[in-house]
Amino acid sequence: MFEEAIAALATPPGEGGIGIIRLSGHGVIERVGEIFVPFTGKDLSQRHGFTLNLGWIIDQDGSKIDQVLLGIMKAPHSYTGEDVVEINCHGGSMPVRRCLQRCLEVGLRMAEPGEFTKRAFLNGRMELSQAEAVIDIIRAKTDRGLKLAMQQLEGNLGYIEAIEEKLLHLNAMVEASLDFPEEVGDLDYEDVQTILLQSRAALDQVIAAGVRNEIYRDGVKVAICGKPNVGKSSLLNALLKKDKAIVTDIPGTTRDVVEDYINVRDIPVKIMDTAGIRHTEDLVEQIGVKKSKKVIEEAELLILMLDVGEGIAQEDVDILENIDQARLIVFVNKEDLEKKRISTVELESFFSGVKVIRGSVINDLGLEELEMTMEEMIRSGNLPGDGMDIMINLRQKDALIRSRAQVENALQSLQKVTADCLGVDIWGALETLGEISGKTLKEEVIDRIFHDFCIGK
Repeated sequence: MFEEAIAALATPPGEGGIGIIRLSGHGVIERVGEIFVPFTGKDLSQRHGFTLNLGWIIDQDGSKIDQVLLGIMKAPHSYTGEDVVEINCHGGSMPVRRCLQRCLEVGLRMAEPGEFTKRAFLNGRMELSQAEAVIDIIRAKTDRGLKLAMQQLEGNLGYIEAIEEKLLHLNAMVEASLDFPEEVGDLDYEDVQTILLQSRAALDQVIAAGVRNEIYRDGVKVAICGKPNVGKSSLLNALLKKDKAIVTDIPGTTRDVVEDYINVRDIPVKIMDTAGIRHTEDLVEQIGVKKSKKVIEEAELLILMLDVGEGIAQEDVDILENIDQARLIVFVNKEDLEKKRISTVELESFFSGVKVIRGSVINDLGLEELEMTMEEMIRSGNLPGDGMDIMINLRQKDALIRSRAQVENALQSLQKVTADCLGVDIWGALETLGEISGKTLKEEVIDRIFHDFCIGK
């Protein structure tokens, strides 16, 4: 049990309908009772858990600060496993600030980032992978990403637990052969090899599924590139369905990278409008062009825009020379113009094997085909589906890879080392897997993980 009771704002700062101040810790209900006057009924400490209580938060002199709804959740049946109180006050900056200040004045301290979820983990309310899923839920940008994060929050670690069971069984076999050789006999290396091969295959499957589903959490970077005044900013606005970028007929209007997220068929896409690539004497535009080239280099997918009325110019050719065509989509804009200076023969000559879409941003032509093409290219770059729905972060992925390496070491050294040396690799693989649930992590690593959480969560 933690000695200190904590408090923090659990809703975003600013004006809103309500602001929620979350409190957790031993004796927190009694402390809040010092600053809360209920409209009717008994003292807070006498009330049942999972109740809402209407009343006033009062100042030191007894004057009323705000009318609030106060929720009570008693240990161990709460998010943190401790007594928890949530003060629902009016969502202005002053009511929230004054109510939080009163909580601190009666002995609570401000919570550290992620401390509520950290307490939930340390009090056994959830495993570490479930705690990390909270961040993924908050940051989810599509229904698919939210679904995968929710499955992890619900403790969807059956795939990993099955591998742990195999390795535990194998470890028991090795330990028994060492401790009770007369009763058990020699270690059956054929059985050991079978279990290790099964464990390695299962780890490969989990890692592959995690990599495949990374796009639903991290998204994909897509850059719109091309020479000035071909309609890049108009395309960005059309895909976002809002006026994010400034659009004019003057070449070089966009001088910085403009970006936002869109949902492309349940895939979060970070769409970026870049400055037109051209030689210029304008210092500010030169900086924009330099930044755009860096974005183009780092993007997973590129949309090269051409102006059908201007034809394929040398500037387009120069841009094309520095682009990996395997990640390229060509969008020929302004197809509504009567005079077209880009022929099908030219497109086939310059962009053999590249998806080319003819359209008009201003008339909303070709945009649906563009989104379908983006989806196809994004998904084709990932491993084929195998029915496994699991989302892993970089820390969990690293633990899985290290565990697989130890299983591989055991396989390679099979029958070349003694059983006790073999047991070191097997136990190491088990301990590394335990990092995912948090069973075997050091305290400083746990602190670092929860430091990424927002305050109040």
